[in-house]
Amino acid sequence: MANIKSQMKRNRQTVKRTERNKAIRSELKTRMKAALTAAESGDAVETEKALKLAQKRIDTAVSKGVLHKNTAARRKARLTKRVNELVNS
Repeated sequence: MANIKSQMKRNRQTVKRTERNKAIRSELKTRMKAALTAAESGDAVETEKALKLAQKRIDTAVSKGVLHKNTAARRKARLTKRVNELVNS
């Protein structure tokens, strides 16, 4: 445990940020999985809504500093590609 006051504050901040980032990453995975599940079911309207929501959450993660913008672009591209493959097959 740190003895320095500023380091104790840094430790508290790190814990809060870690929890927030973990929650955001968890929701990202959930939304991406929901989009893939909707695409597998074949419902076009539901798939479109789920894909848009997943992309929106990815963009939100970038704005909050959880993901790098290039990582987000890659994830969105791969998700869209997989959804299109499932819908068109």
